[in-house]
Amino acid sequence: MINYLYQEQNWKTQLSDLITDPKELLQQLQLSTDQLLSGAILASEQFKLRVPRAFVEKMNVADPFDPLLLQVLPHHLELEEHAGFVTDPLGEEQANQLPGVLHKYQSRFLLTLTGACAVHCRYCFRRHFPYQENLPKNEDWINIRQYLLDHPDINEVILSGGDPLTLTNQKLALWVERLESLPQLKILRIHSRVPIVIPSRIDEELVSLLKNSRLHTILVIHSNHESEIDDYTVRQLHRLTEKQVTVLNQAVLLKGVNDSAEQLAALSYRLLDARVTPYYLHVLDKVKGAHHFDLATDSISQIYTELLARLPGYLVPKLVREIAGENNKTPLYGTPIF
Repeated sequence: MINYLYQEQNWKTQLSDLITDPKELLQQLQLSTDQLLSGAILASEQFKLRVPRAFVEKMNVADPFDPLLLQVLPHHLELEEHAGFVTDPLGEEQANQLPGVLHKYQSRFLLTLTGACAVHCRYCFRRHFPYQENLPKNEDWINIRQYLLDHPDINEVILSGGDPLTLTNQKLALWVERLESLPQLKILRIHSRVPIVIPSRIDEELVSLLKNSRLHTILVIHSNHESEIDDYTVRQLHRLTEKQVTVLNQAVLLKGVNDSAEQLAALSYRLLDARVTPYYLHVLDKVKGAHHFDLATDSISQIYTELLARLPGYLVPKLVREIAGENNKTPLYGTPIF
């Protein structure tokens, strides 16, 4: 175990002190081999390494196959070209109606308030997304508000990114207040990996903001492996559920990380400890640079069938794939997987 006590450190301090140098990360984990380092440096030139020290604390020292490390360490395989793996696998360029606005589904509207993330997951489907051209400024709220008014079927806004919980509570509160001013909106959903990689982000001010909104607030966290959810993370997530904030989890099925029913079942039980509901298990989005995480269709079907046998229904996440241009995510169990 690495002898650093970052977990309870102020979240802003943690966010400003990320590991961004592959050499430093490998040295911390006693893995500074020339082969790993050279590949990590090359891949990081295209998609930079970013990982909080608190998350590194959860990794196994001297283990090149640690499931948490594999999610964040740049790899030379990211530089390979593979048919079908593209920069915009979900067709978000077409759905990008205004700066910060992605409207793909009838009743839901996605708002990207920032391009920043606390961690760069190597399989990220938005790793090529042109954030700098799409970040909404304060003056853009007028157009965003009008867009919502022109689409009265929209009753839910999803804050995404980047990661919205890299923003200050003050900036989040400003956007929540704006959204609350529109009677048509009923639900606020926040998608964030930060509570997993920097659990101290769940501070009193954030809990109060989510608890006291007139909107029904749902936090969707992103954890792929039970090792990500240590006891401190569990206690932090309890701060939300104790205040009746709904917390769900979405995971991505990743080769070498969580590609077995046993691992996925362990994740679901650990989520139960944290009072978090397993929500989605995503098949990998075919984004350029992530081919080495992909699994064969037969393997996916076998893993999920075994998972259904291991778990009670309330702990089984829905296996889905997002297909560009479709009106909803596509459930895969019991249907052909394409």
